[in-house]
Amino acid sequence: MTGEKILLWQDGEYHYPAAYGFVPFLTSYIHEDKDVHPGMIVVPGGAYRNASPSEGHLPAEEFYRAGYNVFVLAYTVNLLDEPLKLQPLNDISRAVRMIRKNADTYSVDPEQIALCGFSAGGHLCASLCVHFGDIADQDPEYQAVSNRPDAAILSYPVITSGEYAHRDSMTALLGSEPTVEELEYMSLEKHVTAETPPCFLWQTVTDATVPVENSYLFAEACRRNGVCFAHHVFSEGVHGMSVATEQWLEREFGVPYTLEQIRMLADAVSRGKTSYPQEKGAEILSDFGLDGKKKEKWTPGQKAAIHDTLKEVGIWPQLAEEWLNKIWKK
Repeated sequence: MTGEKILLWQDGEYHYPAAYGFVPFLTSYIHEDKDVHPGMIVVPGGAYRNASPSEGHLPAEEFYRAGYNVFVLAYTVNLLDEPLKLQPLNDISRAVRMIRKNADTYSVDPEQIALCGFSAGGHLCASLCVHFGDIADQDPEYQAVSNRPDAAILSYPVITSGEYAHRDSMTALLGSEPTVEELEYMSLEKHVTAETPPCFLWQTVTDATVPVENSYLFAEACRRNGVCFAHHVFSEGVHGMSVATEQWLEREFGVPYTLEQIRMLADAVSRGKTSYPQEKGAEILSDFGLDGKKKEKWTPGQKAAIHDTLKEVGIWPQLAEEWLNKIWKK
């Protein structure tokens, strides 16, 4: 069923203090043919401050058309400075376990569950790839199910907490004063082992938000540890290109369901349920385009320049699909 909302946590299981009623969930894109399909969990980016709608519906449609049963993850984010710590990692771990445990229901091959993460969502996917053995589930039935992904696509990913870090992602995740140990744990290139699942990485040289060195660091760690990987670096392109199509460029992302937590936060702020001024609620809605007013992100000149990069960068889904086909045959 396409568009089904699948809650990850039951009553009493989820405790992020700034959720304001939000519970992380999956949105399904499942074929009706009842055949068994490989599974894909799409994980939007947004600096761990939001789950970008530009990186949800569009890649989900792409992999659905390629024969995957797809699930878009709306995980816990931190817009107003309540450090996330391990909550997003717990969310994605539960998502993998839930799909694998219910593989028959979702018509998914339990040995072909891939992740596809963008930017901070790429960091979250890579975190599970290297730390899956650390993440226990509070429900014994889920704990008995593996949370190791079978493969991962890491799109312009945040990887390191070191020299080339995307600092705002690390601040949203760990707070303004993280410990050395926390930073080390979230510098993912340091934790790749032979048990890390196969990874497909792509990025652009001219990414001005997340330095391209992030994907190089992880690819090199995969090489050193004998992990199957592919690494594609395109010559030009801005950060956040998603599927790099005309539809993306025109900001036609479908219903912004990945912003549910932001919408609920804005409502809580507007009703005086937080320490922030109530008028900030309307500001939040406006900032994320949830006020019904479409905003232009780029000037005409910027848009034209980005358009010129689409043909080169836009081949990445096909490259990833072909790579995954090889992985599934091994």
